[in-house]
Amino acid sequence: MPALTRQQVRAVDRLAIEKYHLPGIVLMENAAHGASEAAIKMLGAARNQNILVLCGGGNNGGDGLAIARHLHNRGQKILIGLCTDSAKYQGDALINWRIIEATTLPRLPWEKAFDQLPAPDLIVDAIFGTGLTEAPRPPFAEIVDRVIAARRPILAIDIPSGLDCDTGRPLGPCIRAHRTVTFVAQKVGFEKPEAKEFTGKVIVADIGCPREAIDEAIRLHP
Repeated sequence: MPALTRQQVRAVDRLAIEKYHLPGIVLMENAAHGASEAAIKMLGAARNQNILVLCGGGNNGGDGLAIARHLHNRGQKILIGLCTDSAKYQGDALINWRIIEATTLPRLPWEKAFDQLPAPDLIVDAIFGTGLTEAPRPPFAEIVDRVIAARRPILAIDIPSGLDCDTGRPLGPCIRAHRTVTFVAQKVGFEKPEAKEFTGKVIVADIGCPREAIDEAIRLHP
């Protein structure tokens, strides 16, 4: 599978939903399943480990909410750190937020989450996705500082938050992950040598997009 650009990633999602009739919420659920498997592999066989899931406001944050649910179901102790106002969730991310609201999963603003769980066994970075094209606004730099200070293993979801999908360079403050689980295919920026210090080991998770959608996206946006 060739590496994809930001434009191709957007086209794959659009085609999968509009032409191949795969609901976005199904793609998000598949992504969450693949990412939770990657998290379990990082943690090993132990249950009841403390996991801090940092969730932003877009679909990457929606992935994080779904991942938190999957890991909770696998017997892990989850704390969701909200890096956005939950009232801003829309679409598929909003569906997952409503699921979270109906459960007992604890969720706090990110500052309080770090105060309550300063040294989790794993931090899941689901703040920004591949759509980010400019330096993240405050308080993202403070969030990065708290992640660094925790000195814990980090799993990035799709891309380390703050990294440019196409260039492999940070747009500003950037999460440095130990492992990145990315969806559908590698991103072109990951092939840049300087990207590895932010992505760590990269794992590709299949989320069920038809191969035809991927091939068409590449043809449309060479």
